[in-house]
Amino acid sequence: MYNPARLFLAAMLIAFAPGIGGAAAASSHDSQKVVVELYTSQGCSSCPPADEFLSELAGRDGVLALSFHVDYWNYIGWRDPYSDPKWTRRQHAYGQNLKKRYVYTPQMVIDGRTETVGSKRRQVDKLIARAWDNPKLMIEVSHPDRDNLHIRIPGSAEYDGAPATVWLALYDASHETEIKAGENKGETITNANVVRSMSPVGAWRGKPLNLSLMLADFGAAGRDGCAILVQEKNIGRILGAIAIPLTK
Repeated sequence: MYNPARLFLAAMLIAFAPGIGGAAAASSHDSQKVVVELYTSQGCSSCPPADEFLSELAGRDGVLALSFHVDYWNYIGWRDPYSDPKWTRRQHAYGQNLKKRYVYTPQMVIDGRTETVGSKRRQVDKLIARAWDNPKLMIEVSHPDRDNLHIRIPGSAEYDGAPATVWLALYDASHETEIKAGENKGETITNANVVRSMSPVGAWRGKPLNLSLMLADFGAAGRDGCAILVQEKNIGRILGAIAIPLTK
C-alpha cells in the first residue's frame, strides 16, 4: 500500500547514508529484490558465460545476485580458491527441495523457488520476471558504523509457514583470476558478488523481528558487502532480501 510518510522516511535514510566509505542505511523500498544464486566453479568449462551474466545481473536494479562456488570440480586440476563444501551442500539441499535428480554447474536458483542453467539468459530473465509476482518482506537495515548492523523485519498476518531462517551472507564484490590449470587453463575469469560466509542470525515466525549484530563476530573484515535473506524452512522460498555495502 502506498504510504507517503514511509517513502519519505526511506528517502531520508538513503539521502544521509554515505557509500562504502561511511555509514549506510537501506530502507524497505530498497529491499524489493529477487535473489539469484549462481552455483559455479572456476574449474568448469561451461561456467564462464554464466559468471559473466551474473556480473551483469549484479548491476541490475531489483536483483540481488550472489555467486556460490562449489568444490566438486576441484579434482580436475584447478582448485577454485573461493570454493567451499558448504555451498555444495546448499546446492544439494536445493536439489532435493526442487526435486532435481542431480545438481550441476552453472545453475541459477531464483528466489529459492525455481532453477535453470545459468547461461540461459532468456530463461533466467523469465524466471526473474515471474518472481516479481510473489510478495516480498520489506526489510529495513541500517549500518551506522563498521561494527554494527541493525535489521528490522516486519510482521505478516498472512504468513502461516514454518519458521524462516534469517541469513547473513558476506561477499566480495569482484574477483579476477588467471586460471593456470584445468578445463579453463589460460582464461581469466571475473566473478561477481562471491559469497565467502553465510550464517543464520535469527528466525522469523511472522511477527516483527529486530536484530542487532556485531559484524566482527561473523568475519566481516575485508568483505565488500552483506546480504540479509529471509528464507523459509532454512533452504526454501526466499521471502525477502536486501543488501548493503560495508564500511572498510
